[in-house]
Amino acid sequence: MLIPVILSGGAGTRLWPLSRELFPKQCLALVGERTLLQDTALRVAGMAQAAAPIVVCNEAHRFLAAEQLREVGVKPHTVLLEPVGRNTAPAVAVAALAALADAAPGVEPLLLVLPADHVLTDVAAFQAAVAAALSAARAGALVTFGVVPTAPETGYGYIRRAPGAGPVSRVEEFVEKPDLERARQFVAGGEHLWNSGMFLFGARRYLEELARLAPAMHTACQRAFAAAIRELDFVRLPAVEFAACPADSIDYAVMERTDAAVVVALAAGWSDVGSWSALHAVLPGDAAGNVTRGDVLAEDSSGCLLLATDRLVATVGLTDHVVIETRDAVMVAPRERVQDVKQLVARLRSAGRGEASAHRQVFRPWGSFTSIDNGERFQVKRLVVNPGAVLSLQLHHRRSEHWIVVAGTAKVTRGNEVFLLAENEATDIPVGTVHRVENPGDVPLHIIEVQSGSYFGEDDIVRIEDHYGRQGRTD
Repeated sequence: MLIPVILSGGAGTRLWPLSRELFPKQCLALVGERTLLQDTALRVAGMAQAAAPIVVCNEAHRFLAAEQLREVGVKPHTVLLEPVGRNTAPAVAVAALAALADAAPGVEPLLLVLPADHVLTDVAAFQAAVAAALSAARAGALVTFGVVPTAPETGYGYIRRAPGAGPVSRVEEFVEKPDLERARQFVAGGEHLWNSGMFLFGARRYLEELARLAPAMHTACQRAFAAAIRELDFVRLPAVEFAACPADSIDYAVMERTDAAVVVALAAGWSDVGSWSALHAVLPGDAAGNVTRGDVLAEDSSGCLLLATDRLVATVGLTDHVVIETRDAVMVAPRERVQDVKQLVARLRSAGRGEASAHRQVFRPWGSFTSIDNGERFQVKRLVVNPGAVLSLQLHHRRSEHWIVVAGTAKVTRGNEVFLLAENEATDIPVGTVHRVENPGDVPLHIIEVQSGSYFGEDDIVRIEDHYGRQGRTD
């Protein structure tokens, strides 16, 4: 049994302002109509031997990830929720425990570990590389996939493979990100591959090596999985137990220390899309080398990545720059400096700025809300409620609300009343009143919500009942 394990826990801070803490890179449609997470799931859904995937994601992204997978018809085997990030080695460990818990006696599932935020343009080549690695994984090897380098890249780690014929080679060593001269030597020599962060191995075999090489991590993951709680379609890892786990990558915790590591070369149009310059490299450009998305006007500009989501972006005489526009932020940087975007995000976080974590549009399991305007004692939002969706039964201590239906039909609970609101109809929700809205129709419900009061934080929500298991929570 081959079980894909999709690691969807990253935040992608180098792709700010498009990628945010609550709307990370893997949930963005960066290179096509589908998001990177959706492409990853579909990439393995087409493999004959592959079972439903195990998805490991940040607790804050659970409904967003689940909805994106539902949109493309992928039903995960399990969605494991991390209360805190602990890097890839613990994430794969709990996925291995989940796979073994549901496996038939005596069966060891093979885990195909894939980051959710990578681009692969040649799916057939990827699937062929996986097929070539299966026999080695079944024999107990820990397989990593090394990307055949196309340039002397200094932003990736490298894998030096042993000489010999055949698709599977012994790993001689893992090499940290080199300087440019060493990278050129690696590419010229032909023995080195980019470290992709994709793996294939038996679930029990990986846990055995983890127990031998990182016993404290292995024990902590066992305790966390044993105490996990199933909520709806999710398995929530307990915060205390999982936070006690040491944080480390698969490479450092296991692959660089095991004697069972082998590598399969992969030439499949791979990119980790780890920066704006990487995205510029994988997208088609115009005759001047500009890659544009959205409402963009470029005059006498070349070699630029220009992306607009909400407004017109116009440039004159700009060369080799990145301009990213969103509803609440604009980022401008030379292409050679885009790795430093993460320093901007760090400054935003230290200043307590919300732009580091969320867009104005925030997704919820029932739909989304968008902040339109706010002032000292008011806030205006636009709510979009999906067909059949229901918000929690709740109340607020510090604000009242006025709802205006602009599209669709709303079923409103207000205290002991239950009534319908059609388009252009409105109602008031006084402070402290128990209320709920749901969409009984088959088209999205759009509501303009005007809040009035002294405080508008999401933590002024007292959930009494919730269809999505969020009682006592603010997400």
